[in-house]
Amino acid sequence: MSVNIAIDGPAGAGKSTIAKLLAKKMGFVYVDTGAMYRAMAYYFLTNQIDSNNQDQIESAAQSVDVTLKYEEGQQIVLLNGENINDKIRNEEVGNMASATSIYPKVRTKLVALQQKLAETTNVIMDGRDIGSVVLPNADVKFYLTASSTVRAKRRFDELSAKGIECDINQIEKDIIERDDRDMHRETSPLTICDDAVLVDSSYMTIEEVVDKMIQIINEKTNESYGC
Repeated sequence: MSVNIAIDGPAGAGKSTIAKLLAKKMGFVYVDTGAMYRAMAYYFLTNQIDSNNQDQIESAAQSVDVTLKYEEGQQIVLLNGENINDKIRNEEVGNMASATSIYPKVRTKLVALQQKLAETTNVIMDGRDIGSVVLPNADVKFYLTASSTVRAKRRFDELSAKGIECDINQIEKDIIERDDRDMHRETSPLTICDDAVLVDSSYMTIEEVVDKMIQIINEKTNESYGC
């Protein structure tokens, strides 16, 4: 039997960073669901498909092949066979992913791929609806969050370190708008599952969050992962 860990939460809460480290410490496979949606979004952007045109978005989604593989411990995102790791981590792609992930056929295709992997592999997945939709029977569910101010500062620092000019106030505005859109979308909205453990990382280090999660996972599964 495989063990599944679900991590949900708003944009910029540190889900991907935490999930990757958690998977490495526990020896699990990290499934970056956000990267899969970003890959779809990148395809829509490069083909100049309007995010408001549901018919075109859903039609295009059916012909897109998004896969994940690991090379020397690094996750590679493939879009129709092309490695696009360096093309999907910007604000434009992120906003497109949020806008187009509301469409049922986009989500249905990617969710099926994610569930198939989880059936036979110990996985850690992060996203917006992992515990509620993708892995409703996950062994452990977390809701990882942080204040919008803290999340904006983290994103600002990340972009600044890459030499990208940005406005921290605009970043926070975008984060708040994305939160609202994710929470109120018709299909698979961002929600806190009743059986999820709430973790606020606003004033915790990455290591503190990971250690706390491993402790909770071990308690709930009666195992000794990461020890």
